[in-house]
Amino acid sequence: MEHGTAYFKALNEELKQYKNAVPRLVIDLDALDENIEGLQKSLKAGVDFRLVVKSLPSPQLIQYLQQNLPTERLMVFHQPFLTQLVPLLGKDADVLLGKPMPAQTLQYFYENLPTRSTTFDPFAQIQWLVDTQDRLVQYQALAKTNDWKLRVNLEIDVGLHRGGFADLTSFESALAFLVQNQDTLTLSGLMGYDPHVVKLPKILRSKEKAFELMCSAYESYIKVLKGKFPVLWNDKLTLNGAGSPTIALHQSPLSPLNDWSAGSCLVKPTSFDIPSLEAYRSASYIATPVLKKLEGTTIPAIERYKGVLNALDRTNKNSYFIYGGYWKAHYHYPFGLKENKLFGASTNQSMVNAPEGSDLAVDDFVFLRPKQSEFVFLQFGKILAIRNHKIVEEWDIFQPENG
Repeated sequence: MEHGTAYFKALNEELKQYKNAVPRLVIDLDALDENIEGLQKSLKAGVDFRLVVKSLPSPQLIQYLQQNLPTERLMVFHQPFLTQLVPLLGKDADVLLGKPMPAQTLQYFYENLPTRSTTFDPFAQIQWLVDTQDRLVQYQALAKTNDWKLRVNLEIDVGLHRGGFADLTSFESALAFLVQNQDTLTLSGLMGYDPHVVKLPKILRSKEKAFELMCSAYESYIKVLKGKFPVLWNDKLTLNGAGSPTIALHQSPLSPLNDWSAGSCLVKPTSFDIPSLEAYRSASYIATPVLKKLEGTTIPAIERYKGVLNALDRTNKNSYFIYGGYWKAHYHYPFGLKENKLFGASTNQSMVNAPEGSDLAVDDFVFLRPKQSEFVFLQFGKILAIRNHKIVEEWDIFQPENG
C-alpha cells in the first residue's frame, strides 16, 4: 500500500516545523522496514546477501540495513566510498568491487588508508573486480612491486555484454595466469550481472528464456574453473550476481549463485517500479518548499496569451515556484502536480502547476520520487530518517570526492 494524502499532509507539517526549509531527501523507515522484511523472505537458504552501496550512499543507512537484514557483505562502486567505509568495517566484513578499478586507483587506495578498526584487513577482506587479462597483469605487477597479496574476482559476461570475460578461451587464459601467480593474486570468485534478463523486449526474448540462458552461461564458467583449474576452486568462492530487478528470479534451483547483491529495491526509486518488485514500497522522497504562488501561468514574451494557456490547461489556474528542481525525479504530491513545460525546468526555481482545487500554499512542501538513488541521494547534504511521519534522525551521505 502506497502513501496517501493524509501521510503527505502530516509529513508536510513536520517538515515546516523542522530547522530550515530547504530541499531534503527523506527516507521512510516504516516503508524501509517492510522492504527489509520482504527481501528477507525472498532470500534462498545457503545464499549470502550483499548490499549495493552506490544505491544506498549513506553510512548510517548502510549500518541500519546491515543490522536489520543482517549482513556484513557490501558491493562498492566508488573508491572514495570504499575509503570512507574502511573505519566502519569489522572482522566479518566482505567487500566486492562492483566495477573494475584502474591500477592507479588501487595504489592510491592502499597508500591513503584512513585510520581503521584493528579487525578489518583491507587485503584479506576486499575483492577487486577484474574484467580483462590486461587488468589482471596490471594488478599482479602492482602487487609484486608493493609486496601485496590481492583477492581478485573475475567479471564474466553472462549476456549483458557490458564487459568482462566474454568467452571461455579468455577466461581460461586468466585462470592460467592466476595459477602462475598465486603468491600475489588469489581468486576470490566470479561476478556475472544480469539486469538484461528482465529488461529485454519480450519480442526478442522472454524473461524465462533469458534467465535460463544466463544461468547456463554462468554454469559454463564454473565448469571450466572446477574441471580445468581445480587448484583455484574451493567451496567458499563468491559466485555473485543478481541485483534488484532479478533477485526474485534467483530463487529458482537453476541459479548457480551463492551471493546476491541488491540495494535499490530497499528504497525503491521510480526506475524500479517493475513487476518483479511490485511487493516493495516507495521509501524515499525529495521534499522541497514552495517559494512563490502566482495566479495562472505567464510566460515571458507571450503574456497576451495567458488566458488562452490557462483555459487550455486547468492545472494552470495557479503556478508555483519551488526551491530547486530539475532532479532525476518525478513529481508525486500533491497528486497531479507537474512541471510547467512551457516555462522549462530550472535547478534554481522550477515552475510547477497543481491540479484545480489544490490547497497548496507558499511554504508548503511538495514531494517527488527519485528516479534512482545512486546519484540523486548525493545531491542533498543530509538524509532525514522519518518514522510515523516524524523526523527521528539526520543521516550523512558519502562524499563523492573524499578519500
